[in-house]
This record gives sequence, structure tokens and C-alpha cells, in this order.
Amino acid sequence: MPKIETIEQFIAMVESNEHDKAIEKFYTVDASMQENQAEPRTGRDLLVANEKETLLKVKSLVSKCVRPYFINGDQVVIQWYFRFEWKNGTISEIEEITRQNWDGELIKSEKFFYDPKQFTSISV
Repeated sequence: MPKIETIEQFIAMVESNEHDKAIEKFYTVDASMQENQAEPRTGRDLLVANEKETLLKVKSLVSKCVRPYFINGDQVVIQWYFRFEWKNGTISEIEEITRQNWDGELIKSEKFFYDPKQFTSISV
């Protein structure tokens, strides 16, 4: 079960747009991430590489935890708001819910729930 301080540190890192560093620090080596019903991506190195690839496409990013978050044993649920200004001149605003399964102080698996229509970018 994660400590509240650990979850707060994780949230602070994401809100600072250090998404890739948060994965390196707070995920198990064999962690997995799953987007809605897609196949999970597995392995921290792959997760970090995927996040870095996404961040390379971003001109600016707002990452915000919509509080409160919820903890039940090893399960943590967080609502996020993201605003991506992409280098191609478009903007995406995303709200998602994530359910995390923690193994002690590290995230073992995470599943994101969101409406894919939110990724329809609007031109600036």
C-alpha cells in the first residue's frame, strides 16, 4: 500500500510535466499501462520511451490532478486534466481517470479511462 506522501510526490512530478521521470521513479520494472480497451504496454523502459516520444511532439503542456484522489489498499484512482499544445499547432484537452495497482511504493499496473474523441485536436 503506497504512502500518501508517495502519491503526492508522484502527482507533483506529473503536474511538473516530468511524466517520463515519474515513470522511471514510481513504476516497477515490469509495470504495465493500458489505454481503455487497448492491449497493455509492458515494461518500464518501454513506458518511459513511449512517454518521451509523446513529449517530443508537445510545444506546451498543462498537467493537473483533479482532487480528491482515492486510495483503497493497493488501488489508487486519480482524475487528470491535460492540455496539450502540439508542435503542429493544434490543441487537445483531455480528462481521464486512471486506476493504478501499487506494489508497495511503486505502480505495478495502470489503466486509463477516457473518451478517445477528446484527442480530436482543435487548430489554434
